Amino acid sequence: MTAFADGAPCWVDAMFPDVGAAQEFYGELLGWTFDEGSPEFGGYTQAYADGKAVAAVVPQLPEMTGQPAAWNFYFASSDVAATAEKITANGGKLVMQPMAVGDFGTMVTAQDPSGVHFSVWQAGNHEGFAKTGEPGSFCWAEVNTRDVAKADAFFPAVFGFGEKQIVDEQMDFRIWEVAGQPVIGRFKMGDDIPADVPPYISVYFGVEDCDAAVATIQRLGGQAFFGPMTTPFGRFAAVADQQGAAFAVIDPTTTEGDMPELAEPPS
Repeated sequence: MTAFADGAPCWVDAMFPDVGAAQEFYGELLGWTFDEGSPEFGGYTQAYADGKAVAAVVPQLPEMTGQPAAWNFYFASSDVAATAEKITANGGKLVMQPMAVGDFGTMVTAQDPSGVHFSVWQAGNHEGFAKTGEPGSFCWAEVNTRDVAKADAFFPAVFGFGEKQIVDEQMDFRIWEVAGQPVIGRFKMGDDIPADVPPYISVYFGVEDCDAAVATIQRLGGQAFFGPMTTPFGRFAAVADQQGAAFAVIDPTTTEGDMPELAEPPS
């Protein structure tokens, strides 16, 4: 029995050129503390909020020198090997074959047909998030892609998502569900996003005060791309840390406007 249903968000981690700097940044921004890291697994270092596991940071591999840091998102699976078969059967690509990570679990890293990288985790001793939806922890994620037709065909086929479309002429946004509950969004990248920005999954971390969080990010050498902006879902901003890893911060308690209408996606 796993802590997360198949297809649900279950973990995030990131590789950094300077793990010490990442610990200082996220420690001050989100209040994270860190374990000593595991030399056996490349210095993999878990982060905690209020003593509960929320994420991990790890040194970049030597062959990745010069590449920007990036957050990696994991979907839960009760059978990674079967999920890997679904990935390839639906036009995805395995970046890394299914691999056991000691007794912690088994993972695979892949790319959907629209170019979005993601990972899948089958829990062993490490089930994933011990805390979500609160300040200092994972709150939400969105698949950002230009080729929504490919993403919309792929992810529900692989993970069995239910689907709802937000009724809005100004944007193309879809919500994917597990057991009737929203687990991740899908956003169509528009012309306002630079062409050199690849498709990606945006990870949202909860904060108590979005404006204060953005000010802290900028003071620590990070940058704000968009926002803060208040929506029916909360006040959020798209940002990056001082090593270039993009993410978002959100205060879900500060809202404005009515919840959008949802409809069945067009067939």
